[in-house]
Amino acid sequence: MSTPKEADLGVSLEQSRSGLRDNHRRSLTRTLFLVTGAALLIFGSLQFINGHFLLATAEFIASGVLFFGRYRIYSSPNLEHWIYGYLVSGFSFSLLILVVPDASITAYTWILMIPVLSYLLLGKSAGFRLSAPFLVAGCLVYAFSVDSFASAFALIDLLNLVLCAVLMLLFVHIYETRREEAEMKLFNMAQNDSLTGLANRSSFQSTLARTIAECDRSGSGFALVVMDVDHFKLVNDTMGHDAGDRALSRIGKLLTERLRATDSVGRLGGEEFGLILRDVKPDDSFELMEELRERIAASELPYGDATIRLTASFGIAHFPEHGRSAETLYRAADRCLFAGKQAGRNKVIRAGVSAVRR
Repeated sequence: MSTPKEADLGVSLEQSRSGLRDNHRRSLTRTLFLVTGAALLIFGSLQFINGHFLLATAEFIASGVLFFGRYRIYSSPNLEHWIYGYLVSGFSFSLLILVVPDASITAYTWILMIPVLSYLLLGKSAGFRLSAPFLVAGCLVYAFSVDSFASAFALIDLLNLVLCAVLMLLFVHIYETRREEAEMKLFNMAQNDSLTGLANRSSFQSTLARTIAECDRSGSGFALVVMDVDHFKLVNDTMGHDAGDRALSRIGKLLTERLRATDSVGRLGGEEFGLILRDVKPDDSFELMEELRERIAASELPYGDATIRLTASFGIAHFPEHGRSAETLYRAADRCLFAGKQAGRNKVIRAGVSAVRR
C-alpha cells in the first residue's frame, strides 16, 4: 500500500481563503498589479496633461510600486500583506479620485469593483469586512462631492449608485456563501467513505503522512493498525451486498465508539480498515485492539430473520520502532495481519511478537 503523491486536500482547503487556492491568488494578484500599474501610468499621464500634477505624481509612484510588487510577490511569503495593501490602497485611491475636482466624472464606477475584488481575493468573511465600509464611504463621498441632494436628477444618480452597490455586495455574498457550501460538500465527499462515513483511503493516508511528520518532529510515537473483517465474502455471497453494507457500517460505528478524539480511523477498501493511535505504548495499543476484537466478535446485527456475526483480525506496527515511513509501517502491519489470518483469524498480532493468545 503506497502513500499518495497528490496534495493533501484538507491542508489545501484550510489554506484557501476564497474560491482560489494560494497559488492561484498569487497569480491573479500579479496580473492585477500589472494591469493596474499600466493603467495608472496612462491615467497619470492624462492627469498631468490636465494639470493635476499632484494626482499624476501619486499615480506614477503607485504604478512603480505595483510593478515592483508584481515581481516581488512571486516568491514573497507575505501574500496577505500584499493583497490587503493593494485593496486598501486601491479603494482609498478610488475615493480620493471622487473628491478631486474634474478628475473624472465616471470614477465612481470603480466603487462597484470593491466587493468583487474583496471577495475574490479574501473570501466571504474578510471580503465583507473590507468591502462594506468602503462601499458606504464611497456612496457618501459621491453624494457630497457632486452635491447629489441639489436636485431630483442628482438624487436619482445617487440612488442608482447606492442600489447597484448594495445589490453587488448582496449578490457576491450570496454567491460566495453558496460556493463555500458546495466546496465543503465536495470536499467531504472526496475525503469520506460514503458507506461508513469514515475517512476514505486517500484521506487516511494523508492523515498518516501528517502524523508521521508531527511525531518525527516531536519525538513521540503512534501505532498503525490494519484490520480486516474475517470471511466477509461469505456475508455478501450468502446474504447479499445490502447485508454486507450494513455489516461494514456497524463495524465503522464500533471502531469510532471506542477510539479517542486524537485517534483516526478510515476504510481502506472493501472490508479493510486502518487505525492511527496517537501516543500509545505497544502494550496499550494491543489491549485496545483486543477490546475492539472482542466487541466485534460479541456484536450481533439482526438482518431480516437472520443475525450477522462477524470477527476481525488486527495487525499492529509502531512508529518509529517498526518503520519511519508510511510504506514501511504498512508492510509491518500487513505482515502481522497476514500472520493473524494464518493463525486462524479473530486475532490481534503486533510487530515483534510471533504469537498472541486470544
